[in-house]
Amino acid sequence: MNKKHILLIDDDHELAELLVDYLAQQDFIVHCCFDGQSGLEKAYTDQFDLILLDVMMPKLNGFEVLKALGAEYKTPVLMLTAKGDNNDKVRGLELGADDYLAKPFHHQELLARINAILRRIQLVNQQNQQALQQTDATLFANDIEINHAIRAVYCHGSIIELTGTEYQILTLLIERHGQIIAKNTISEQILGRKLSPFDRSIDVHIGNIRRKFLPFCAVEKIKTVRGAGYLFLTGEGN
Repeated sequence: MNKKHILLIDDDHELAELLVDYLAQQDFIVHCCFDGQSGLEKAYTDQFDLILLDVMMPKLNGFEVLKALGAEYKTPVLMLTAKGDNNDKVRGLELGADDYLAKPFHHQELLARINAILRRIQLVNQQNQQALQQTDATLFANDIEINHAIRAVYCHGSIIELTGTEYQILTLLIERHGQIIAKNTISEQILGRKLSPFDRSIDVHIGNIRRKFLPFCAVEKIKTVRGAGYLFLTGEGN
């Protein structure tokens, strides 16, 4: 089995040493950068299966790295935030991070988050390969088109740049259109974990999807059902 390559961008040398040793035992190869600028350059020049990105770093902080990577960068990013700092968590997700984990964390929790993200990516890749062999590889919902073969989303013919997590959430909502889907169901199916109290991850991802569609769609497509979850609307007038 090919080992997965992880890029750790964090200025904590002691943490980096611990993670290199621990993740090596789990068949991961960890490449370390200790400031945002060198981490950004490494992310652009080499290919990785996952990026672990700290917030507070010299030269470029984690948010600046996310901004520089941009929406077209497809490698998943797990943000490492300060414990209890909800602003950092929300901002990281808004800028394109797939998930976050608060420091200090237990090494097993980190491994669980990494494996959940990589399973999701593997599943998407398998679906894309299957879609290439099918004639109905495109999912339509009024003026929205999802092409699974190339993992592309369009609205009125304009491409919408979504992160991997946003893409999967939108696909789930459209495939189950007309049904209310609980936030915890979305989190378990997409993020691979239950939502903890006050966890706004799904809310932020949904907000990102809405914001990206706003310039192209005249009407709201995803309805919030207070206390229940989210509902994808299929009617032209909704």
